[in-house]
Amino acid sequence: MAPHRNSLDPSKLNRSAELPFELRLDDIRAAAQDVYDFFHDVNTGLAAKVLERLDDVLRPAIMSGVLSDMLTASLAKHSRALVVNTYFNGHPDLVLKGEYPSNAVKAGEKGVEIKTTRKAGGAVDTHGARDQWMCVFVYEVDNETEPARDRRPMTFTEIYLGEVTVDDFRRNARGELGTRTATLHAQGIAKLRRCWVYLA
Repeated sequence: MAPHRNSLDPSKLNRSAELPFELRLDDIRAAAQDVYDFFHDVNTGLAAKVLERLDDVLRPAIMSGVLSDMLTASLAKHSRALVVNTYFNGHPDLVLKGEYPSNAVKAGEKGVEIKTTRKAGGAVDTHGARDQWMCVFVYEVDNETEPARDRRPMTFTEIYLGEVTVDDFRRNARGELGTRTATLHAQGIAKLRRCWVYLA
């Protein structure tokens, strides 16, 4: 059986959402659809060879990284004013076109950081607290339904896009070998959730 092709439910989009940098709801919907189409095409090919779905093969951290990179590239493709930050590992992921030389900046303020997480509500670790526009895609992966061929495709369940500040974060304790991270605290998360774009 061929994998199901997923799509965002248009009725669950927040038509009142105020988006920065000339972004449109259709840009976000189209970026999500690009990801859905990619997974559908890849998983259709894998299913034809009786191999595991990409959703089942990728570890959670790798999956989140892949989704973030794909959404960044797709949003840049559909957006009128944002492009991919060409600085390796620069912040934010998307920058305002022409704001920085060669659209590259190590740490800029004009743009949108893209995050993905499986945590409902949009809580996601970042590499540091900053003033920024943050777009968080929450997704679900069905790794439990049996037989595996009947599993639901990866699904975006929530999307948030809001402006947060350094004061909206809490610093996370760092283990001996860990990397310092920061996460929006309760009030920060509440602030981001008020800026919802999609709730399934």
